[in-house]
Amino acid sequence: MTTFAKSSFDSTIYATFRPIYPRSLFNFIFRYHERNEGARWDRAVDLGCGTGQATIELTPFKHVTGVDPSCKMIEVAQGTLQKTPECTGQYEYIQASAESLTFLEDSSVDLVISAEACHWFDWNKTWPELARVLRKNGSVTFWRIKAYIEGTDLLNSVGPYWEQPGRLILDNHLIEVPDGNEVVPGAFSESERVFFTGDYYPSLPSPRSVIMRKKMTWDDLLSYLNTWSSLHTFRQHNPTDGENPRGDVAMRFWKDLKEGAEREDGRPVEGHDEVDIEWPLAMIMVKRL
Repeated sequence: MTTFAKSSFDSTIYATFRPIYPRSLFNFIFRYHERNEGARWDRAVDLGCGTGQATIELTPFKHVTGVDPSCKMIEVAQGTLQKTPECTGQYEYIQASAESLTFLEDSSVDLVISAEACHWFDWNKTWPELARVLRKNGSVTFWRIKAYIEGTDLLNSVGPYWEQPGRLILDNHLIEVPDGNEVVPGAFSESERVFFTGDYYPSLPSPRSVIMRKKMTWDDLLSYLNTWSSLHTFRQHNPTDGENPRGDVAMRFWKDLKEGAEREDGRPVEGHDEVDIEWPLAMIMVKRL
């Protein structure tokens, strides 16, 4: 996750153009939580909260804390919060890592989520912290969407510039994330792994329909591509890439996609035309015993 913490990373663009998680995803999480006997709705924590896109959706809880190691992400999240004063008493943002939640008391949290960050955690440290801060029957839910960008060409693909081992864990749908009981025996229920991946990965166990989708313009799609950490790293390693006559690597990829759509549709595609995007999503759910 070090790319997001760099001073050169544009957190504002990240906040503007990253996809918004559907309400149906959070309703799924809340239904899982309320299955707990005596489920409480006092405190929720969002680990690796970024600019707070998922944090602000935890509306049923009285107190919500977003946690991220990047000061730039926290600054953007706090700035957004200041624009909605009616939420300031319910939400807060703290710069910290998932492996060190010292600001939280023992048995004080009812729900912990992590959207787009759990593949970076050191689970030998994170699971013990979660066992400590969660109340009895508290819930944990982590998820990650997958973007289809591979490739090995160091000069024409961002594939080699994804940070590891996080990207490998993501590519394998979080399978490498260990169950909580492997690290803290007897502390958690058996993990439930849910795959909202549709027909994209039929080999996964019991894949469900894709729920992560968005209609955006082609111009907005280009802006979304520019939020990728791998693209940021690519540009640092290839500072002259923007001199390419077809544009930098993001622009070239975007143009290739447009040209493919034009061949399929048999007509020119303009930047303001809309395109439907789907993201497969993998999720891990577990309860504190």
